[in-house]
Amino acid sequence: MLRRISPAGLSVAGLTLAAALGLAAPVASARPAPEVTRTAAALTAAAPDIDVTKVQAHLGELNAIATRNGGNRRSTTQGYRDSVAYVKGKLQAAGYTVTEQACASGCTSGAGPNLIAEWPQGDASKVYMFGSHLDSVSAGPGINDNGSGSATLLEVALKLAETRPSMAARVRFGWWTDEEQGLNGSDFYVRSLTSAQRSAIKAYYNFDMVASPNGGYFINHITSAAAAPMKAYWDSLNLQPEENTEGAGRSDDYSFENYGIPTSGYAMGAGARKTSAQAAKWGGTANAAYDGCYHSSCDTTGNINATGLNRSADGVAYTLWSQAVSATAPADDFSLSASPATGSTAPGASLTTTVSTTTTSGSAQTVGLSASGAPAGVTVSFSPASVTSGGSATATVAVGSSVAPGTYNLTLTGTGTTTHTAPYTLTVTGAGGCTASQVVSNGGFESGTSPWTGDTGAIGAFSGQSAHSGTRFAWLAGYGRAATDTVGQSVTIPAGCARATLRYWLHIDTAESGPTAYDTFQVKVDGTAKQTFSNAHAASGYTERTLDLGQYTGRQITLTFTATEDASLQTSFVVDDVTLTTG
Repeated sequence: MLRRISPAGLSVAGLTLAAALGLAAPVASARPAPEVTRTAAALTAAAPDIDVTKVQAHLGELNAIATRNGGNRRSTTQGYRDSVAYVKGKLQAAGYTVTEQACASGCTSGAGPNLIAEWPQGDASKVYMFGSHLDSVSAGPGINDNGSGSATLLEVALKLAETRPSMAARVRFGWWTDEEQGLNGSDFYVRSLTSAQRSAIKAYYNFDMVASPNGGYFINHITSAAAAPMKAYWDSLNLQPEENTEGAGRSDDYSFENYGIPTSGYAMGAGARKTSAQAAKWGGTANAAYDGCYHSSCDTTGNINATGLNRSADGVAYTLWSQAVSATAPADDFSLSASPATGSTAPGASLTTTVSTTTTSGSAQTVGLSASGAPAGVTVSFSPASVTSGGSATATVAVGSSVAPGTYNLTLTGTGTTTHTAPYTLTVTGAGGCTASQVVSNGGFESGTSPWTGDTGAIGAFSGQSAHSGTRFAWLAGYGRAATDTVGQSVTIPAGCARATLRYWLHIDTAESGPTAYDTFQVKVDGTAKQTFSNAHAASGYTERTLDLGQYTGRQITLTFTATEDASLQTSFVVDDVTLTTG
């Protein structure tokens, strides 16, 4: 890692920039830097160093995704969807509120979703947004353009979640679809906001190609107030950054500018050529492109300037901390949740649920667990009875043989320096009785993608197919090449019911011919195939399909739909209006 070097004259809140960041004076300094008393507030506000090797690890994953998917991550491909899934998984595990936003208008047909992640702390009326496009061109894997910006933001986001500082403002991250086809994903996002939501965004920062091999150090709108912390950080390294004239109007910041939102960002250059003056101050080769692999197949992990990537990542972190982090030490706090949050059983049996805690600010603390609201004859025990926030426990709900049938709302409570609760709904069925219900959520796909998991970019309203009802559906496969799409969700089938029936509407169209099953569609329960259709079942319109799942009553299962295509000729499997009813 490179050390951050600060000129003596640059100050932040009364401290030199290097002192505020916790850095030493340059080794080559003519005299040692003066002693600085670092207050607790300054330490709290100091931006962390971003480990460039972790950023490079993300780039390695994006490169591998491209390799597995035809060599690129274009917005309409499985490579892009897999990129979304990789970033989303990391963010969800870190505690972000993550949303896949389908681009309902203005994007290339079949383009995958935008990915939006918000750190759920800070003043929601004051938002600082950091974005990059996640898609590549068709010609290559797009590791500098723009894996570099995407991986940088991912690691900065993970560092924010790891350090959990006290937040003065809200931080939101965006990974955009279909940028290479015309800034389409970011344009749709900003168009979709209300005027009040746009006004809440105090600045948008864009990062597009921040590791160009022969790069320079460019800042969008370098003299603006939004750019001030970005310029301050690069000035502290004596980089003498310049205005990003090559990128003006060519990346996603332009979508925000069109609505009057202040913007800035880092870039290291694309296909334009480095001047002799720039080579003299930054190094590199004069009269050669900043990135000789721009929009080419050689834009791989071998096309990355690690020094520039490191300086960009640290500058992004410094900008985020400067704009959104409070100097006040955060109070210790935690969150509490139960999964599953519902359960059904006959009298004389028991259920379990996992009670999870997460440290949301400050340091981890001991959390004692308890339950209330249980009827006579129902007991709730925890193993262990207390956890350190960040840990989990198993809650066992034991239902006595004399408990009357009905639905009971229990409250699970965690007590530490503060108290938080999570609901748990218990349904007790009578002997031979049944609580009729429909247990699949968002089976018509009209409410976004949640709680569906897997290749959720397949869910949306797309031209070329139509819904059975409403406007949205799940379009699995249909690529005309070797590919697999899967969507699924976990459901609990109540005990005591004689029937549990899965119903869904399936439309199959294909370019294959004959009775041979080249492309298949399977319904799976806990990973085991229970029903299979293929291109040989293609027909016009939708057909209702049913599957008896009575053997799973009283259990939580994972239900998945999986479509698999061979190497040529498309088959589309379109699913809509999924229900699982008991009775």
